Amino acid sequence: MATTKFILAGAAAISMLASSAFADDMTGMVTRIDRLSSTISIQQTQKGTVGGGAGGAGAVQQYKAKDAAMLDSVHAGDRVTYSATDSNGTGTLTKLQKR
Repeated sequence: MATTKFILAGAAAISMLASSAFADDMTGMVTRIDRLSSTISIQQTQKGTVGGGAGGAGAVQQYKAKDAAMLDSVHAGDRVTYSATDSNGTGTLTKLQKR
């Protein structure tokens, strides 16, 4: 079970890094917020994908907030528009706006 989670997490990270998704504004749903460590998990919504699966939902990705105050206005279940960059192998949230 742990091996499967590790493989899926690695595949999701590789696909995210290989895509140009970091450069553009993305949309998704907040699934988890950890205000103590300034991290947020967002399930990305796929745009315009034919046959994209169940409701167009992508993998859940975890980001470190550039500024902890960004997380104050959102809660789990909120739909958001966001931008992120990749720095040293970890995603850093640079913009977060509730939709």
